[in-house]
Amino acid sequence: MQFHHHGYVSGDPRIQPAAGVGINRPEELPDRVDVLIVGSGPAGMLAAAQLAQFPGITTRIVERRPGRLAIGQADGIQARSVETFQAFGFAEEITAEAYWITEMAFWRPDTEEPTRIVRGGRAKDDESGISEFKHLIVNQARVLDYFARVAVNSPTRLTPDYGWDFQTLENTDEGEYPVKVTLVRSAGPDEGSERVVHAKYVIGSDGARSKVRASIGCTMAGDKANHAWGVMDVVAKTDFPDIRTKCAIQSHDGGSILLIPREGGHLFRMYVDLGVVPEDDHGKVRETSIEQIIAKANRIMRPYTVEVRNVAWHSVYEVGHRLTDRFDDVPPEQLGTRAPRVFITGDACHTHSAKAGQGMNVSMQDGFNIAWKLGHVLEGRSPESLLSTYSAERQVVAKNLIDFDKTWSTMMAKKPEEFEDPSELEDFYVRTAEFPAGFMTEYTPSLIVGEATHQDLATGFPVGKRFKSALASRVCDTNPLHLGHQAQADGRWRIYVFADAAPAGADSPTTGLARWLATAPESPLAATPEGADTDAWFDVKVVYQQRHEDIDINAVPAVFKPEVGPFGLTDLQKVFGTLPGEDIFDVRGLSRDGVVVVVRPDQYVAHVLPLTATGELGAFFAPLLDTRPA
Repeated sequence: MQFHHHGYVSGDPRIQPAAGVGINRPEELPDRVDVLIVGSGPAGMLAAAQLAQFPGITTRIVERRPGRLAIGQADGIQARSVETFQAFGFAEEITAEAYWITEMAFWRPDTEEPTRIVRGGRAKDDESGISEFKHLIVNQARVLDYFARVAVNSPTRLTPDYGWDFQTLENTDEGEYPVKVTLVRSAGPDEGSERVVHAKYVIGSDGARSKVRASIGCTMAGDKANHAWGVMDVVAKTDFPDIRTKCAIQSHDGGSILLIPREGGHLFRMYVDLGVVPEDDHGKVRETSIEQIIAKANRIMRPYTVEVRNVAWHSVYEVGHRLTDRFDDVPPEQLGTRAPRVFITGDACHTHSAKAGQGMNVSMQDGFNIAWKLGHVLEGRSPESLLSTYSAERQVVAKNLIDFDKTWSTMMAKKPEEFEDPSELEDFYVRTAEFPAGFMTEYTPSLIVGEATHQDLATGFPVGKRFKSALASRVCDTNPLHLGHQAQADGRWRIYVFADAAPAGADSPTTGLARWLATAPESPLAATPEGADTDAWFDVKVVYQQRHEDIDINAVPAVFKPEVGPFGLTDLQKVFGTLPGEDIFDVRGLSRDGVVVVVRPDQYVAHVLPLTATGELGAFFAPLLDTRPA
């Protein structure tokens, strides 16, 4: 965390100074906004927290509820999400209050006495070291609280506008604020009154029954598996030995349970198999009482018993997998002819079972993806064509998620005798660990993802996948740090320069690249607005092959030590060396000839290039930084 460069800060450095539209921000919802976010779920709140970092953009988020969410349904936080929390500054805090999943136990019928269950095996949650972050369980409401804190502490002082129910919208194609949104007051003394808000862009994060989706003519297509599950968050007295361990429990003839311990040391969640739903059920299964769910759980868990003492929440749902064919308001016949104005995220465009723990996680990445792009377009950094990449990228991710979830939920519903091998479920869990951890997303070449022509120079940073952090030693203070953890969700592109073998300052490809970055008209840094810090749009870091004690920081080129703030102070925190035994060049398969790794604001690798490929680097950024009308 960096502060004091604008003067001494005596208070909480996480509270940024108000700026732009955050100065004297009106409490009342204005008639005109740049971005209107509908729904304060995970996708909406992350999008709000990201857009709140852009001082000149008026973003408002409306929510039908009268106040904050008290009890959320989602609770699984995959490692990719914790990685994202790190960029927003609260990974450490939320990890401290969460339950950590480190192992999963698999229970199955005893071969000698099938009416009893026995532990059949255990699997480590991340045996291959996919991420340095934990797999967490924490209530969705707390996740929203953290994003709300980020937003209100941001330069724009963004807070949700509670008590507004979205009704419909219309893209009028008129004026600067073409999207006409009709809202109705859902809480407060003026409940029932109607408002019209005009927006440049709208993000629909309003759930599976999304009215925003309906307003832009998108429909959900998919199927139901005709299998029902009762889910309950409870505290109980039990003799089941693994009550504080994530478990998949299969009984002989009573069905299955997925057990998820919750934060706090006592609460746990159970997904209890209610069996196949008849075609003529007409929703009757949803009337299953909490007492019936508890009784079914006890039948499955014999010889163990669960005596429920308190129920925090419970529900019944039928597994369904549904997806929209587009995530914005541009129909197929208009692709390429206009930029989208309305976007849908999360459950508004993809729904699936809860048992893979993916819904909240994928939804947040939807919000991250569209928010930085809107920020860049509205600030004039990038052309509107950038916005078309949202639907193209995220629709594929959602389709892959649904395919995975169909397999996982089908396996969870199988009877033990239907498996060819008793350990089949356990083996699948281990074999597919990277997908549910959130790290299988791989964006294809586009306006913001280059071709992987030079991938051999950085095999550990695949183009299109998220930037997988590794340790390096910061020269100025000698601290060993995760390189990726230094990237904040501030809307900036990252350019990581992994130097050749020459020492800092010597005539070398690294020094030549530094000179080009600092002075060439084709350099992306040349687009930085006059009067702004030189690193306002691009965060450029260098990692030398030498150890920190062997690097002369005074010899490091100035582009890696930018002057920041009104006092023109030198930022020394962008220069790194390697660590003995954990050399990042070896750990991430980086060429000793040096390599440039370009990373998007949402932490995905956009390009890998040789140090000498200044022409390619300039050509990649040219269309992203050219906001002139075509």
